[in-house]
Amino acid sequence: MHKHHNGLKTAALFGSIFAVLLALGTVIGQGRYLWLFALFGVAMTAYGYWNSDKLAIRAMHAYPVSEAQAPVMYRIVRELSTAAGKPMPALYVSPTAAPNAFATGRNPEHAAVCCTEGILGLLDERELRGVLGHELMHVYNRDILTGSVAAAVAGVITSVAQMMMFASMFGGGGGNDEDRQNPFAMLAMALLAPFAAMFIQMAISRTREFDADEDGAKLTGDPLALASALRKLEVGVAKAPLQPTPAIQNSSHLMIANPFRPQDVSRLFSTHPPMSERIARLEEQAYGIRQR
Repeated sequence: MHKHHNGLKTAALFGSIFAVLLALGTVIGQGRYLWLFALFGVAMTAYGYWNSDKLAIRAMHAYPVSEAQAPVMYRIVRELSTAAGKPMPALYVSPTAAPNAFATGRNPEHAAVCCTEGILGLLDERELRGVLGHELMHVYNRDILTGSVAAAVAGVITSVAQMMMFASMFGGGGGNDEDRQNPFAMLAMALLAPFAAMFIQMAISRTREFDADEDGAKLTGDPLALASALRKLEVGVAKAPLQPTPAIQNSSHLMIANPFRPQDVSRLFSTHPPMSERIARLEEQAYGIRQR
């Protein structure tokens, strides 16, 4: 089990987001239509999961690179994937000055790792190794599936809540008194459910970031390298943030650092834990490794 119980936290958060979905189903038709919401959620999850690599790479305008074009990146990823006993992912570079990196793909056999030109110019080889270890662990831990499920369920909740908002304005629907729902209950759920789903989805993403930090540092054997990289990234992103376009927003949770300016996203809605907390955990992990 991970030192900070991240897997247990993720399971608890998934239970919470499904509880919100069940609550919506209870309010709407005493749960008679819940299976439709679930089916819609499964379809959205399958599409996002199966096409996750294409969507993220397209959003960052990334291009594939050969070993001759990115020898250091290739060498690091080959060494780490070999050490993990996993196939080597496809490598991409995004032509942007914003320093960042992400991994995507539905499984280790269909994975991709992307670095921006900004991060390749910002970090030294040791720090880049720490970042790439973090990204590979997102793939090995199946975080793409985790994120896809969370995003799909949150999307279903938001869509249903919007329909509830419309229905509540017309008396809650239904043909008779037994079928007609309480419009005040529907309105309350329509307002609160999307916020609850969003908060839980963000919490799941932040928990998976902690996990990738911890497992990536174990893979490289150098937690302080990733801590040093995160310090540089915090400053680098502030100097060269990405614009929060819809395509980038949909892929931002995959990135190792929040790509936006602090004023563009509040801490409450952030998909990433505070850098200071991530760095403190990595330093704690490094000192623990040194003592053993």
